[in-house]
Amino acid sequence: MKRDESRGKKTRARSSELKSRSSNEQLGMRNEEQATRNQERGSDFTHFGEHGRAKMVDVSEKDRTAREAIAKGTVKMKPETLKRIKSGGIKKGDVLAVAQVAGIMAAKKTHELIPMCHPLQITGVDIDFIIKEPDQIEVEVAVKTTDRTGVEMEALVAVSAAALTIYDMCKAVDRAMVIDDIKLMKKSGGKSGVFEREE
Repeated sequence: MKRDESRGKKTRARSSELKSRSSNEQLGMRNEEQATRNQERGSDFTHFGEHGRAKMVDVSEKDRTAREAIAKGTVKMKPETLKRIKSGGIKKGDVLAVAQVAGIMAAKKTHELIPMCHPLQITGVDIDFIIKEPDQIEVEVAVKTTDRTGVEMEALVAVSAAALTIYDMCKAVDRAMVIDDIKLMKKSGGKSGVFEREE
């Protein structure tokens, strides 16, 4: 009886070993396939290494140049919520003042939130809130730097954080608010030149 149990344990161990080996082989094949796809894509996706793994792009050889990015997004809400924001009727405080600080902080902390972003020397962050009656606030952010890579992500993260802060400040009176249409509007500087969205 003990001999049979021992034989059963060995069989199960062998089966487990084979499954593990098969799983590792499949993972290796997937990595090889990803590497092949990356090579075929050439330099289209710079955040992938030759083995298909994510990497932080080396920008040490790039020149420091003046760069700017502008992004925007919209927060949609009930008309009554917008009236309260304008009149200072939100109990948590000055909604747009807090959202402005949040956006600036987010721009400076982008490299801590987005894995492959580089820490940059931000030289300026300007945030505008455009009231669009009867029920919307448009958030527009311009970020500037003189560095080796652009600030598109910094502008987009700043818009997101400012919009989320508006939601947080007002959610007690309007949980149905919608953050919408966050997008890059313009970027300049660097090797890729100027991008400007047509609307």
